[in-house]
Amino acid sequence: MNVAFIPVRGGSKSIPLKNIKPICGKPLVYWVVKAACQCSHIDKVYIATDSDKIKDAVEQMGFAKAQVIGRSAESATDTASTEFAMLEFAKGYEFDNIVLIQATSPLLTSDDLERGFEVFGQEGTDSVLSVVPQKRFYWEYDEVGNAAPINYDVYARPRRQEFAGCLTENGAFYITSREGLLASSNRVSGRIKAVEMCEDSFFEIDEPSDWVIIEGLMKKNGIAADDRDETLKNIKMVLTDCDGCLTDAGMYYSEHGDELKKFNTRDGMGFKLLRQNGILTGIITSENVQLVSRRADKLQLDVLKMGAADKLAVVKELCGQYQIGIGQVAYVGDDINDLEVVTHVGFGCSVASGMECVKDKAAYVTEAKGGEGAIREVAELILRAQGKIM
Repeated sequence: MNVAFIPVRGGSKSIPLKNIKPICGKPLVYWVVKAACQCSHIDKVYIATDSDKIKDAVEQMGFAKAQVIGRSAESATDTASTEFAMLEFAKGYEFDNIVLIQATSPLLTSDDLERGFEVFGQEGTDSVLSVVPQKRFYWEYDEVGNAAPINYDVYARPRRQEFAGCLTENGAFYITSREGLLASSNRVSGRIKAVEMCEDSFFEIDEPSDWVIIEGLMKKNGIAADDRDETLKNIKMVLTDCDGCLTDAGMYYSEHGDELKKFNTRDGMGFKLLRQNGILTGIITSENVQLVSRRADKLQLDVLKMGAADKLAVVKELCGQYQIGIGQVAYVGDDINDLEVVTHVGFGCSVASGMECVKDKAAYVTEAKGGEGAIREVAELILRAQGKIM
């Protein structure tokens, strides 16, 4: 079993909470988590953090392979080595091989990792690290303080096109076996091979100036947050408020004082299509009326939570019950009591008739108003991304 290990701590001093600071539209750590999850050689991606804010941000990404785990306070100090965190992880988890990935290298791609594991699988290889070829002339101070060349003869300066240069460790990834890690207490050991990455990946984010450079390089390389389909592919549960989403938010009463609600049959078919394709469905509402219960029974929903004062707490409870990440949940809301859920789930939606504060924070605003097929619209959007319908 091959695992990725991505250590991220909340205590960065040069750039506070830099691992979840947006870069090209997504938290910094998102880009390496995405690369790791898309690598066919990696079975599980562990993100180790001491920060609840980072934990929430990663879980909202919705990557099926990704799992957030804790790390000790001792391993998250300014002075603790990355090896300390790796060894702590290796002693608590079973795996065969591990790739250490640094969150500060957002130019890392799944192709880089694929090539890394291909080299790691070659006979006579114990470890692999990523490097960048550099055709630069390096100098150092000698024992009396004079400058001396390291990698060329100053009296026979080679032309750049004829200069072999050297390989520079870029810190993006390191692959080794669990056995090798525990025996050497080091990220690489034994017979080490290198995998070259693009020259742009030379930079790591440590200082604010690095941020400006790397964001520019990411844009130059066409890296942007255009991954909605990736989020939708991972959705495993679709939840919605009732009034204003399944209904038009109108309050109707018979002459006998009975409350009536207007539902839309297209939404019913949307729920049916979701269920037929293995996606959990449900209603979370602050109301507690029998009419909603009867509608949920007719729709054969998996979940009905009425009288929900804290909807986000209910969603988190459901995630634990069904063993899915909050990033794998889609939620449709319309009013202020839905806002917290809309901003925390993987795909938070508002109906077209929703309050402006909800629409502003939603990842998607339906064309349909509440009670006019908005849930069906969201259902088809998800199923189309998952290749279940055309």
